[in-house]
Amino acid sequence: MATVVANQEVAQGVFKLTVHGRFSGKMGQFYMLRAGDRYPLLSRPISIYDITEDHIDFLVLVAGEGTALLSGLKAGDSLTLDGPFGNGFPQPEGKTAFVGGGIGIAPFFYALREVPEADVFLGFSREAYMVDEFRRASQGNFTVDVGGSILDQVDFRAYDTVIACGPHPMLHAVQSKQTQSGSRAKVYVSLENRMACGIGACLVCSVKCKDGRKKACADGPVFLAEEVVFV
Repeated sequence: MATVVANQEVAQGVFKLTVHGRFSGKMGQFYMLRAGDRYPLLSRPISIYDITEDHIDFLVLVAGEGTALLSGLKAGDSLTLDGPFGNGFPQPEGKTAFVGGGIGIAPFFYALREVPEADVFLGFSREAYMVDEFRRASQGNFTVDVGGSILDQVDFRAYDTVIACGPHPMLHAVQSKQTQSGSRAKVYVSLENRMACGIGACLVCSVKCKDGRKKACADGPVFLAEEVVFV
């Protein structure tokens, strides 16, 4: 069990959850979080937003009962927290772009601690959030789009590495744009699949790839875009 330090609503239905303790993790990895003792039974996969010496931060989007319980936690409350899980982001090579859509922006803040010179593209459907924090952490070009498509702002041909995280339709569009642009960049997508165990035992997060099915939690959640079969 871990103890909540703060839980701030940063946009409608989006909370920055801060948990006390010493934690580890690579950029792009996630933890499994659960607020209730008995219900819901399964934990929820939440990307690492930031890690400091004495706490870890997550961005939580309320999307169901499990995340609603997480959003209701207050300072002093306890929660179950296991991790880190997943392969995380690869070490970028050359000029790099981080492309986040909606709650998919979350893992890129921690990534900027390691790759501050990366260009950052943040897209939101209705309301932008955490933009000022990202802007302060970024040393590269910085682009925000609200209500449009953030991918329209990204020229894949200008980069050696592109890492994207967001909803499946956006990541499918990332794959298509890579093909259509003729870019030679290494393009990676971080999938937001449903998960149950986080260790590859339950097969809930199965991903269809060109060389067979893989597990988002253990083999991913980060894959080369060209490997994934979006259906």
